Amino acid sequence: MNEDDLDDYEREAELSLFREYRDIVGQFRYVVETERRFYLANEVDLKQQNAGSDFYFELSMSDVWVWDVYRADRFVKSVRVLTFKDVNVEELSAREFKLPQELSIED
Repeated sequence: MNEDDLDDYEREAELSLFREYRDIVGQFRYVVETERRFYLANEVDLKQQNAGSDFYFELSMSDVWVWDVYRADRFVKSVRVLTFKDVNVEELSAREFKLPQELSIED
C-alpha cells in the first residue's frame, strides 16, 4: 500500500466515523471529553478523588459510544476512566442534536 492509498483509507475511515456520529448523536444525553477520547453517553458519574496532596478524576459512564476510528465496536456498555487531566461533560439538549448546515455531508 502506498502513501496515497493509506491517506485515502484514513480519510474515508474518518468520514465514516463522522457519519456514524451524526447518525447516533441524538440517542445520547451527554458529550464527554477527556485528554484521550471523546464519548457520547446516557449516564455519567464524575468524582474527584484525593490522592495525598494531589487529586484525580474518576469518570464512570454507561450506554456509551466511543469516538475512535480504529475500534471495531464503538458501542460499549460501560466505561471507567481515571485521569489527572481535565474532563469536560456537557448535557445535550434537543436543539443541539442537529448539525449546522455547513457541517452536513451529502450522502
